[in-house]
Amino acid sequence: MRIAIIDYGAGNTQSVKYALKRLGCEGVLTSDKEVISNSDKVIFPGVGQASSAMKKLQSEGLDLLIPNLKQPVLGICLGMQLMCNFSEEGNTECLKIFNSKVKKFDNSLKVPQIGWNTIFDLKTSLFNSISEKEYMYLVHSYFVPVISETIATSKYGIDYSTAIKKNNFTGVQFHPEKSGGKGEIILKNFITNP
Repeated sequence: MRIAIIDYGAGNTQSVKYALKRLGCEGVLTSDKEVISNSDKVIFPGVGQASSAMKKLQSEGLDLLIPNLKQPVLGICLGMQLMCNFSEEGNTECLKIFNSKVKKFDNSLKVPQIGWNTIFDLKTSLFNSISEKEYMYLVHSYFVPVISETIATSKYGIDYSTAIKKNNFTGVQFHPEKSGGKGEIILKNFITNP
């Protein structure tokens, strides 16, 4: 199985590669459009700031490629947020895969939210063998509200989406590659399920 990890200078790419290796899979770190298009699965990681990440995607032509991918795509953290219409972070037009706006947490909350938080209302095979209220590792100041495509939720002041899914696109706000054994189960579920 060929797994492409999109390289656009904003990803937590090495930990994703190591997590895949622990699962017996080889992830190819690449910005090559042909390699990405011909992969069986695509992981779209992200750590950083939305507007600079979008500029980098645009400079590589990846902003046009990603929304048109037909194979399963997993966006992680900023990768999930960039799949939405718009982010309040830098007032950024994003990839418009999910019809949602990414919002900043209320100023009364300490941001970024860093550390372990529970996920609940779990839907789809991505969460096979994962219990309700399992802990996952998060680092973020912006969030996707609960929408019709939400497949997992967390609470930080308010309920928000920690996972979303539409057609072949899935996004997770948490970092499965940093969430221990349970995070690895989620990565494995993404890799093994159609």
